[in-house]
Amino acid sequence: MTEAIKRPRRKDPQKRTVLPTLPPTSRSRRALGFTVAAAEGRFVLQKCNDCDAVTYPPREACPKCLSMNLAWRDMPEGGELIAETTIQTSTNVYFRERTPWRVGTVALEAGITVLAHIHGDVAEGGRVRMIARTDKSGQGVLMALPEEETENMADDKQLRELTCDPKHRRVLITDGRTQLGQAMARALSAAGASTVFVGVAETWRPFAGADELAAIPNVEVMGLDVTDTVSVNELASEIGGKVDILINTAEYVRAGGAMDRDGIVTARDEMEVNYFGPLRLIQAFGPGMRFRGADGVNSACAWVNLLSVYALSNWPAYGSTSASQAAAYSLSQCLRGEFHGSGVKVLNALFGPLEEDWRQHLPPPKVTPEGLAKAVVGALQQGLEELTVGAVAEDFLTRWKQDPRVLARELTQPEGA
Repeated sequence: MTEAIKRPRRKDPQKRTVLPTLPPTSRSRRALGFTVAAAEGRFVLQKCNDCDAVTYPPREACPKCLSMNLAWRDMPEGGELIAETTIQTSTNVYFRERTPWRVGTVALEAGITVLAHIHGDVAEGGRVRMIARTDKSGQGVLMALPEEETENMADDKQLRELTCDPKHRRVLITDGRTQLGQAMARALSAAGASTVFVGVAETWRPFAGADELAAIPNVEVMGLDVTDTVSVNELASEIGGKVDILINTAEYVRAGGAMDRDGIVTARDEMEVNYFGPLRLIQAFGPGMRFRGADGVNSACAWVNLLSVYALSNWPAYGSTSASQAAAYSLSQCLRGEFHGSGVKVLNALFGPLEEDWRQHLPPPKVTPEGLAKAVVGALQQGLEELTVGAVAEDFLTRWKQDPRVLARELTQPEGA
């Protein structure tokens, strides 16, 4: 059985920091369909639309009928481990530094056999549950887990390489003045984070929940204003080398589109918080996190952007805010490319209307701060890179995937039209 990992001792500054290395990265364009699904936590395989044959690894043509009409389909996760081996040495630097490493052949309920990473609690010949996740190179891979939950299952070293579990890691939450920031601090503390740094702008100014926030175990309140470059850089100089997970909860929301407003003051404030804020954070904290992507049990592992689902397609009722969120979403794609090769994942959490003051007039269903915080922590524990939270966001994303241009037209129609 997997042993619980222990909180690492204070790092010896005289010892070498293990530099990020990559597992094999070569993939075809067709294989990226598998990676996209893995980033969402979905287990998909190619299925031929002509003969119904299931195939893996990804191919351009069906191996049974040679049809090129292949599509990615969600598949049953069950299977059986029929053979396994433990790698003791490897020509690949990534695996060489992490051996012993367990791999094996799994016979899937879908009707094919695959080569996969094997969790330490899986017995040869035993039933397994397959998952697909992105690895340190950002590519989709398969891993076989025990069919039933086991004690300390998340602490398996191979599984932890695919996840961003907050346990024993240090987390920075960028805005603790909001209900969301405070809910996030509680959720991360409960998940075993060793330290939860919580940024608060203008620490001298009282705010609701301040005493409760400071009383949460392992929480340290720090001065941070994402609209102030000096403030961001000063905090980065103090704790930048310690942050393993950064969660940007700072947000500026105002109703109204472009013609509804007189001047650009509010729009500038939206961009300062929603776009330039993350940009400042990236420049200050990004390089240190990128360097520490392989630094043991508490390596840097995740950057979390909390974004309105209207970043995907503008909602005129909140048109200017939606535009600033779209800019932040595009920036997150840039960040994912810059983190490539470091082992640090970028998690984009798209959510619907939040239950907070600036969205009080919007009708339900809404997402509570506690619900969003729980979903984000769960996504980190699973190692996801794409998360959708709330019924509104899930419906929105479904329609966006069907046809983003149709959705854009729908959003511009008056209510009742």
